[in-house]
Amino acid sequence: MPIISDGKISEDSWRLLADDNPAPNMATDRSEPVIVSLERWQRARSEFMGHNGPLGIRLRSDQAPGPIAGDLGRFDLVALEFPTMADGRAFSYARLLRERYGYEGELRAVGKVARDQLYFMQRCGFDAFEISDDENPDTVLAALSSFSVVYQPAADDRVPACKARHTAK
Repeated sequence: MPIISDGKISEDSWRLLADDNPAPNMATDRSEPVIVSLERWQRARSEFMGHNGPLGIRLRSDQAPGPIAGDLGRFDLVALEFPTMADGRAFSYARLLRERYGYEGELRAVGKVARDQLYFMQRCGFDAFEISDDENPDTVLAALSSFSVVYQPAADDRVPACKARHTAK
């Protein structure tokens, strides 16, 4: 499945490790990038402490990031799930991760990622997006630059129009 990461289309190198799959062999698979569920992380946290490769965690929309705040430095990627277009909790979680918890790793939108919401996801702090196979990646990428002017502050640090007007003097 293709993804958009840092404004570029690429293939996803991460492997989602299902809860019932065995963990990678820490002696031989140290570099494999894996994503685990919150339940898997909580159940086998010590098992993944020895994983020297990239490690990610996937949160469902009913799982706020607060319980992993102390572990965020261990994760290279946090994937926030959008189960439906109408469920916007991951927008709030993204802002919490960036602004309250200071998370600086990859923040990926997964699940029902709608092209018309990508620009707003980016403003909330997402820098990677899962693209469904039926979407044209170039069209989806273009959605990230839908608007040239912003009107309110957000997690992306773009200067709102009212402030830009005052500093342009």
